Amino acid sequence: MTVHLLIDSPVGPLRLTSDGTHLTGLYFAEHRHAPQDLGEQVDARVAPAVLLDAQEQLGDYFAGTRTDFDLPLQAAGSVFQRRVWEQLASIPYGRTWSYGELARAIGQPGAARAVGLANGRNPISVVVPCHRVIATGGAITGYGGGVQRKQALLDLERRVAGAALF
Repeated sequence: MTVHLLIDSPVGPLRLTSDGTHLTGLYFAEHRHAPQDLGEQVDARVAPAVLLDAQEQLGDYFAGTRTDFDLPLQAAGSVFQRRVWEQLASIPYGRTWSYGELARAIGQPGAARAVGLANGRNPISVVVPCHRVIATGGAITGYGGGVQRKQALLDLERRVAGAALF
């Protein structure tokens, strides 16, 4: 049974979903490809431990003290989509890749458009960093939660990563 927890963040409310064991989704209040049914909304007092862990780790991420996540994930998608989502995790914090670079990284250099579509369907935003994928020329293009949120996440990571260099 899927349940969800609503939390606040600097980029607006987030809905975290779980099957009880895994984080299965992270959606913004306005999210292009969010499922209609996120399951029963639960209070933090009765939420599965994975949702509380995700809430804590996201708090650390937004505070600039966490650059990666350690959560059990279970994303529903096609084999191709899951390959793309797994590769997203290898994009370094504070860096960006183009859709073409991501396509080459999964061994399908001609599949940049398909990679872009899979990237846009990522159900576990932020934790699986689809926001780190941009157009070849550097343009900030589509994002399930809106390009303003994508820009805010990239700005946060660049600030934190830049500060770590000094």
